[in-house]
Amino acid sequence: MLSALGLALALALLIALTMRGWNLFVATPLCALIVALTSGIALLPPLALEGAPNLVGAYMGGFTGFVTNWFFMFLLGSIFGKLMEDSGAADAIATAVMRHLGPSHAALAVVLACAILTYGGVSLFVVAFSVYPAALALFRAADLPRRFIPAALAFGSVTFTMTSAGSPEIQNWIPIPYLGTTPWAAWEASLVTALFMAVVGQLWLGWMLKRAKARGEGFVARDGDPGELRADLPPLWAALLPTLVVLGVSFALHDAFGVSALIVALLSGCAAVGLLCLRTLRQPGKAIGEGSTGALIAIGNTAAVVGFGAVAKLSPAFGVAVEAITHMPGSGVATAAIAVSLIAAMTGSASGGQAIALPIIAPIFLAQGVNPDQLHRSVAISSGVLDSLPHNGYVVTTIRAICGETHKDAYLPVGALTVIVPGLGLLLCLGLFALGL
Repeated sequence: MLSALGLALALALLIALTMRGWNLFVATPLCALIVALTSGIALLPPLALEGAPNLVGAYMGGFTGFVTNWFFMFLLGSIFGKLMEDSGAADAIATAVMRHLGPSHAALAVVLACAILTYGGVSLFVVAFSVYPAALALFRAADLPRRFIPAALAFGSVTFTMTSAGSPEIQNWIPIPYLGTTPWAAWEASLVTALFMAVVGQLWLGWMLKRAKARGEGFVARDGDPGELRADLPPLWAALLPTLVVLGVSFALHDAFGVSALIVALLSGCAAVGLLCLRTLRQPGKAIGEGSTGALIAIGNTAAVVGFGAVAKLSPAFGVAVEAITHMPGSGVATAAIAVSLIAAMTGSASGGQAIALPIIAPIFLAQGVNPDQLHRSVAISSGVLDSLPHNGYVVTTIRAICGETHKDAYLPVGALTVIVPGLGLLLCLGLFALGL
């Protein structure tokens, strides 16, 4: 009971502190300390029995493990975004979009850019780095409130593309070895669900922007923003090609290199910016330096949340909760979806929710004769419903480190588009399965 209270208190406190703008390097160890004290976890390595976990070791294990796995993707993704900004490529893309779509479609352009990159295999974190400079230019040209940029980035990255059939993102691939399925599992229902989420989410985003404009909100420039659209922009083909290089290389090497394909893809993208936009690069050294610093802040924030999750998983209450959730009464895809979604909420991670739940629930439901393709798709979509709570690593990184916003200003639209819209999509998908699609 004490462990359960401690875990609940720690999760609630972490969300509250995140919303209030606390530094995550302080908030996450503090909340992890509450978990450790209420769960009988030793605080320091010398205080732990041989082979037993301890707070410092578990936290830093999760922290450094994430950095080890993702550092070069964050670094190269941030540098790529800064080079796109410094060369004027981002402004060139923004200008072309504004010319062809008009100011009213600036947010749609950002969403589509994220969707294309995500479905092409570029990591969610890297997509935010890469698209943000163009998003900033688009929102500035359209005079849209910049606090909605995180929502547009997140909506295009972690909703209708991340968990759809055929997506190369890990959230669509984790179920495969457990269920014996393919990335295209239940593609018919997935297609309908993805289209539903895309349309509903875009309409909601447009409605929120319209209301904000009616209240008098507009784009507010800040120190450090790139200047107004430059006159010496590269040609559109040269501005677009580096992004297409990232997309093409990551797609071509994904099967052979896995996630490491992103390192090659982003390095190729940086080289492409340098070669194709050499004439318009102003301060490439400064851009690389700023990109490197931004990457450290971004990966640090995310790794801090992962470190807290590593400690939370050690608590007895977490194990009891997982056991209860994965053995809820009933059978079928709906029960599996609820289990994965709740565990993803506890860990703040879609992939974490799947990785914990699937080894337990897959044998149970497959033995009951549940359709493995339907199970795959429901698990994938449900993992992206409650994972995007305020303490989620991607949410924190996108709002704070990349966009420079606060949770108070930016999280409400992010939560609407990445929690409620996927939740509605999950209900639709389950309904389609019930109808036999």
